[in-house]
Amino acid sequence: MISEVQEISECVEEKAENIYHTIEVDSRPLEKRFYKIPETIYRNDPDWIPFVREDIAAIFDPRKNPYFKHGNAARWILTTPSGKEAGRIAAFINFNKMYDGNKKVGGIGFFECINDKNAAFTLFNIAVKWLKVHYFVEAVDGPINFGENDKFWGLLIKGFTPASYGMNYNPPYYQELFEAYGFNILYRQITNSLDFSRPLPQRFVRIAQRVASNDHYSFKPFRYRAREQFVADFVEIYNKAWVSFKDFHSMDADVVRKSISEMKPIMEEDFIWFAYAGKSPTGLLVALPDVNEVIKYSGPAFNWWGKLKFLFYKKIKGFSCARVIVMGIVPEFQHHGLESALIYHAFNEGKKRPQYKHVQLAWVGDFNDKMIAIHKAMGAVEDKQHATFRKMV
Repeated sequence: MISEVQEISECVEEKAENIYHTIEVDSRPLEKRFYKIPETIYRNDPDWIPFVREDIAAIFDPRKNPYFKHGNAARWILTTPSGKEAGRIAAFINFNKMYDGNKKVGGIGFFECINDKNAAFTLFNIAVKWLKVHYFVEAVDGPINFGENDKFWGLLIKGFTPASYGMNYNPPYYQELFEAYGFNILYRQITNSLDFSRPLPQRFVRIAQRVASNDHYSFKPFRYRAREQFVADFVEIYNKAWVSFKDFHSMDADVVRKSISEMKPIMEEDFIWFAYAGKSPTGLLVALPDVNEVIKYSGPAFNWWGKLKFLFYKKIKGFSCARVIVMGIVPEFQHHGLESALIYHAFNEGKKRPQYKHVQLAWVGDFNDKMIAIHKAMGAVEDKQHATFRKMV
């Protein structure tokens, strides 16, 4: 067995000067170092907004992340010989989603690194080795999240401006490091933006109003007091709407409950809409205020002091941007205009709140022609591009 492990390790490791050290994160002090490493990378970057540390901690806590029920994760810190932090990385395996056809696929994420190829390769090597030795993967995707793809997913490759909440931000040189190691773009993730000061196109409005007034359909905003019914409706819609996508796996109601609980402090209930045909849930749209507009002032810690600062700056600064994080229609009702009606309802609620200036439309894969066409019909313009990369190992 030892010789097999050595053989695998030699297959995945590439030549690099042995000047960096990797430390696996297995204690609270090392966790704290892991969270603070981005501060080293971005200390001179005015566009960087840190992730909330508690959000990242929850991803690697088996008590809080339901993905540990069917997967595993590991983290490492990269240091120089003198002990100075130079980068970090995490690796994941999701047993429910680890096959792409007949290939077993693992993932890496939360990659941060100084602009040095040897440093980056050392991080990639340790993560790929862990996936290869323990789970015999044949491919590695990254940067991804050990969770749903609505957060911390993809490498920024276009639009290097401040990120919305949960969206990855990185220097342009990260793409060079990924590609030098042998990663290639698997798909692009497009984020579009819509200006609240500009009216929706008239053709779009006519379709939306016609559908909204159709007695066969009804549209309801989310209400937290009735959240269990909305959780059930969300799961039903999601599991029908995305079933045709490659490597689809059904949504877990526990994941939805956890997300709703996390969103509660900042959600605008009237920004979340559901569509029904009779009593059957048929479509959904979920939009949230972009809390990064406040986090850039309050900071990444959400302990009691951090929460007080967040509430203070929330009151002082407020929100000017909303973000649509998910929208979907069950297949038999697609192309019926329900998408337009959902957007119409949420857009009108946004316009009632003059502090909101624009809305970001969550990333759409370049493979999703239907949603890209809807964004164009709304008059949205491209704001950013992320990419998910894959390396065969």
